[in-house]
Amino acid sequence: MATNLFVGSLAYSVTDDELQQFFAQAGTVVSAKVIQDRETNRSKGFGFVEMGSDEEAKAAIAQLDGKELNGRAISVNEARPRPPREERSFR
Repeated sequence: MATNLFVGSLAYSVTDDELQQFFAQAGTVVSAKVIQDRETNRSKGFGFVEMGSDEEAKAAIAQLDGKELNGRAISVNEARPRPPREERSFR
């Protein structure tokens, strides 16, 4: 089962490909995505990486948390599930 990781404190210049290559040193990367602002299309400074297995995800956290990527020390944690959104009523 693949494990999703949250990657914070990314430099705004980091691309999806750079993120994938950086995490490949810890194991198989299923996907890597830097989150972009919808309006400006600029990085929000965080992203998500999906590793091939739980063991590879734990190795990525151990090896890469606090490491420097494009001049910034990144934080790597297991991603938490997104809480359900509340429905808004506009009256």
